[in-house]
Amino acid sequence: MAFTLLHSNQIANIVIKDHVIRYVGAKQTNPLTIRNFRERYLPKGIIHEGKIIGRDTLQLILEECVTDWGIKKKEVRFVIPDSFVVIRKTSIPIEIKDDEILGYLYLELGGSIHLPFDEPVIDFIKLGEEDNKKVVLMFAAPQEIAQDYATLLEEVALRPIAADISPLCMYRLFYFYEKVDAVDHTMLLQFDLQTVNLSIFNQHLPVFMRHLPIDSTIDDWDIRQNPENTSAEIQWVNPNQAIEMIIDEIMKEIEHVLNFYRFNIRQGNEQVTNILMSGDHPYLHVLMSTLFERFEIPVQILETQVELPVQYYLPLGLALKEVQ
Repeated sequence: MAFTLLHSNQIANIVIKDHVIRYVGAKQTNPLTIRNFRERYLPKGIIHEGKIIGRDTLQLILEECVTDWGIKKKEVRFVIPDSFVVIRKTSIPIEIKDDEILGYLYLELGGSIHLPFDEPVIDFIKLGEEDNKKVVLMFAAPQEIAQDYATLLEEVALRPIAADISPLCMYRLFYFYEKVDAVDHTMLLQFDLQTVNLSIFNQHLPVFMRHLPIDSTIDDWDIRQNPENTSAEIQWVNPNQAIEMIIDEIMKEIEHVLNFYRFNIRQGNEQVTNILMSGDHPYLHVLMSTLFERFEIPVQILETQVELPVQYYLPLGLALKEVQ
């Protein structure tokens, strides 16, 4: 995993979720300097579980954002929606040369490698050798989805140069601020208004990921964005469902993942040792205290040295991505 900072100041970092578009412009020096940040909440139904439904409307909104934020014709990084990402550890013959690994992975699709979608885009990290085989960590997503977002960005006068996945972005940011240790089994929880993304890292690499929808819609929230489009006041407004019940359901799912990781993946020998939290959920600190009380595992929300609301940490982590 690369954590090196780029030395270019012309790259925009955009995250598009079902309910919001967020942008961070960062001057990539050390210490990190934020040049600009903006967000635009989306009407219900334009994007559903990461898939673009109302493309024309989304394009019009994104065109307005590009103009208002002053990023027209800039190079851009973007994040592939969590719901489509697959992370998988796999072994390949040791005689496969390093520069042939990617081609081999594509060749083995449908054979020794099975994915829940056709025509993926694939990337990988080489982990080492084991039992006379090379071991790699493979990242995959549907090519159609990645291309759909890249084409959309091109159509609004941006130049996409790199895609990433949200767990790597967030972990990269925690790493940058020296909040993670290789020996830990770190659960990274990304809480948004409609989803929770759970990932577990060890040796600075993701070893597990699960994407969970929250039993709510954007209509359950009253969102009042400020005139500068930098933040919003968000309140729960569904009188027929208590937010506490939704939080309790989330905790049950997290407990399932904790137990699965400990007993199925680590055979009872190791378990999650700390939890890192991020996201735009307005009850983030309530979730944090509930997690600690229920599981008695150290929990922390990142505090950066830059003046930036917590909901922008994902595009900030994307800004730290090294473009090869």
